[in-house]
Amino acid sequence: MVLAGLGCWLPSTVVANTDLMNPEMDSFIRRRIGVISRHRISDGVATVHLAAEAAALAMAAVGVRTVDALILATTTPDRLCPAGAPEVASRLGLTGIPAFDINAGCSGFLYALELARGLLATSTGTVLVIGAESASTMINPADPSTAPIFGDGAGAAVVRRAEPGEEGTFGPMVWGSDGTLADAIAIPAGGSRQRVPAPGRGEGDLFLHLRGPEVLRNAVRRMKSAAVGAAAAAGWRLDDVDLLITHQANAAISTALAAALPFPRERMPSNIDRVGNTAAASVPILLAEATAHGVLAEGHRLLITAFGSGLSWAATTAVWPRVPSLTSQEKEPTS
Repeated sequence: MVLAGLGCWLPSTVVANTDLMNPEMDSFIRRRIGVISRHRISDGVATVHLAAEAAALAMAAVGVRTVDALILATTTPDRLCPAGAPEVASRLGLTGIPAFDINAGCSGFLYALELARGLLATSTGTVLVIGAESASTMINPADPSTAPIFGDGAGAAVVRRAEPGEEGTFGPMVWGSDGTLADAIAIPAGGSRQRVPAPGRGEGDLFLHLRGPEVLRNAVRRMKSAAVGAAAAAGWRLDDVDLLITHQANAAISTALAAALPFPRERMPSNIDRVGNTAAASVPILLAEATAHGVLAEGHRLLITAFGSGLSWAATTAVWPRVPSLTSQEKEPTS
């Protein structure tokens, strides 16, 4: 599987910490979480709009007008039914291709990449893989444990089948899940198990609940294990890795992971200060921005890892190709 092009889209509205909290909390969030500002969608904009814009940029970067399949990774679908991917495809002029959603939390983009690899191993020639989130819609503005963390945005990649004799971009995927901790990162209400908030809970059950310390411990443990496994599966040592790309959960998790591996923190690109935690969109946004800004260059050896709700985790390696990347000028979607 070869990475052909990247794109990312961020809404134009930027919300700074100082717009949400007092100076003391701003200082704590900067130091502990690493977030200074985040992007937020405006009224009338939803996940499919962000996904379509990022996907259009990725396709424009490659110079293609069609793909054979589309996978949308998201935890914030526009509706419970139907999936958003077919609408994204139609917005791109791709009506008729297979298109589907997956929800693997913040690991979703890597999960989608592995599914794309499977499609490309059959008769499919190109796949559009998107991570898109309107994360601001799933948080309670009054909840200090989630409101400052999350941001909105989308990232996309066009991947294609390797030509005979051509080296693929990505190495083996190491992935897994642990449903015994399904409620560690969860929105209790809205699904078939609990359609409406429990009596006396108000609207609280419709928003994300996060058990922070438990999530941090599991995120570091699982991302470390997956990353070490992916490097070993590729025949690499950690010393062979140029850059470690991690889901931008928060600065504390990234710092703890760097210490646990160990891996130099200065070789872990980050954009959480400007975009916050964008869940399934986190990895592709970071990859697209780092490529566009020259942080990722041809020949770099990458180790990529993510962790999210489910609980879910995934990691893979990549030898970075010469790949075009387009990023938004942070305008509102036109779709």
